[in-house]
Amino acid sequence: MKNPPLTLYLAAPRGFCAGVDRAIKIVEMALTKWGAPVYVRHEIVHNKFVVDGLREKGAVFVEELSECPDDRPVIFSAHGVPKSVPNAAQARNMVYVDATCPLVSKVHIEAQRHADAGLQMIMIGHEGHPETVGTMGQLPKGEVLLVETPEDVTRVKVRDETKLAYVTQTTLSIDDTADIVAALRARFPAIVGPHKEDICYATTNRQEAVKAMAPKCDAMLVVGAPNSSNSKRLVEVGSRAGCAYAQLVQRADDIDWRALDGITSIGITAGASAPEILINEVIDAFKARYTVTEELVETAIENVEFKVPRVLREPA
Repeated sequence: MKNPPLTLYLAAPRGFCAGVDRAIKIVEMALTKWGAPVYVRHEIVHNKFVVDGLREKGAVFVEELSECPDDRPVIFSAHGVPKSVPNAAQARNMVYVDATCPLVSKVHIEAQRHADAGLQMIMIGHEGHPETVGTMGQLPKGEVLLVETPEDVTRVKVRDETKLAYVTQTTLSIDDTADIVAALRARFPAIVGPHKEDICYATTNRQEAVKAMAPKCDAMLVVGAPNSSNSKRLVEVGSRAGCAYAQLVQRADDIDWRALDGITSIGITAGASAPEILINEVIDAFKARYTVTEELVETAIENVEFKVPRVLREPA
């Protein structure tokens, strides 16, 4: 029997962003320079396939610095860390490399600048997410207040309504964040915002591509990890933009074929920490079951590149 026809819409941009690319490169270069094992505090990026691949090369993933020996290099993940972490590494005379995405570091610098100007910070982010923990940890306890929803804004207790600033996690939904910012500005008219949007270019671009693709599709799959904030936001954006079925999958094996029964079009995208090999695996799974016609939905072209830290570019 002939495979049924299927139009496969492929979002562009999708998958790896410059910050993720740099973070993975940092671990690989550290292994080349210092040999295994190299310790990594927290998953370098939120993707099991990537983490497992680096583990096979000799990276050891831990949650806390206390799990690392003094005499081996340690790398801090792309999500960023509280100031206390590099301070503790310095106190132990450890060799460490900070793989924090430069766009997350920009938010850290911004928070410090506002604090130096006497402003209390409000952070829009997800409680417990490593990036949120890292950004809030740039300032003393109580100096950064977290809000996740417009309702949180109505309840937040601030020191002085005239001396406030806000920053955001870089991987949020653009639309949700706009609603929270509007609530902050309505309640605190004097609040100071970032010079340039904190939500990073890659998150923005991937969400815009999904918005363009979603109305064309019967269903949409986002390749990404369940602990990846930007991947989960893509699912939400797809649903809101008119796609009846939007689902997160880590690998082709996770596809629920029964839920896709009878579809004639599918949209595929990937979170910023999902490698292209996993996207191709999903596409191949559809090609095995359908007669596929591929269409690219391109809304932006990315050519951003971030340098790795100097210590890795110098010989051992």
